[in-house]
Amino acid sequence: MSENIITIRDLTKTFGEGESAVHALDHINLDIQKGEIFGIIGLSGAGKSTLVRCMNLLERPTSGSVLVDGREMTSLSQKELRLARREITMIFQSFNLLMQRTCLKNVCFPMELGGVNAAQAKKRAMELLELVGLGDKADAYPAQLSGGQKQRVAIARALATDPKVLLCDEATSALDPTTTASILGLLKDLNQKLGVTVVVITHQMSVIEEICHRVAILDGGVVVEQGSVEEIFSHPSTDAARRLVYPGGVPTGQHSAGGRTVRVAFNGGTAYQPLIASLAIDCGVKVNILGADTRNIDGKAFGTMLLGLPQDPNEAAKALSYIRAQHNVTVEEVEYHG
Repeated sequence: MSENIITIRDLTKTFGEGESAVHALDHINLDIQKGEIFGIIGLSGAGKSTLVRCMNLLERPTSGSVLVDGREMTSLSQKELRLARREITMIFQSFNLLMQRTCLKNVCFPMELGGVNAAQAKKRAMELLELVGLGDKADAYPAQLSGGQKQRVAIARALATDPKVLLCDEATSALDPTTTASILGLLKDLNQKLGVTVVVITHQMSVIEEICHRVAILDGGVVVEQGSVEEIFSHPSTDAARRLVYPGGVPTGQHSAGGRTVRVAFNGGTAYQPLIASLAIDCGVKVNILGADTRNIDGKAFGTMLLGLPQDPNEAAKALSYIRAQHNVTVEEVEYHG
């Protein structure tokens, strides 16, 4: 059983008092394991950024407990907290680089604050810039960099204190899709090479499916669902989860008059293309794809597809029996009017 690096219990955060009080987080319970990439997702205003800022006490919880690597963060003195934050660093959507400093000096900055001597700091900073693919940009200034390069410098700076946890607050929201993919690839690579735990805060399900092992879905300051990414994609059980997994709505459609319609859910097994092809080859039965919302995660199929079965009852029964026999596939008959 994996050991937790972050344990959150009954965490509540309220801004303001009385009638004007805003309850940003309501009795949050989370366990984040050492070495995993954990996603926290929700729509705008769900409380994601407040939650991540409570993890390193940039926001102090109104009540509840935050343990990072066995230490209760809420009980630390200011000095202890400053030291603890060296082990739980953060990158932001806006990069937060020091514009008057070169890339090298940006990465050196946290080490200078920690009392590392200049020569050592420079050596380590160069190693980190190489690690994030920017060894040739040491003397460049942030204004000379692209958005993706700025985020790579910010990641190198966050790694300068050898943290155990890297918090990423909407770290790819300001980037185009290609740059986003490269930054997510870098985070996955750093997670594997350094063993650093990565906590990803995002409103984009594509980010979660790309790199996360487990995910918590936040809605209105409450964790409404959490589990492995595969579980959530296979069986989103709350409205909030379904809105994120199927932003266009759960596939529906219209079936032909007299025909039967089934919804097939792919739970990490057979890819849907071979299923339809093999249905035709093995059973000689052709079905109509009326709608589909499927995705590939680590080579496995997830999502749902709506199929119109043949009007012939024997053919329909044969198709249903074949589909039900497949591994990691569930099927239910559905009815539509119109």
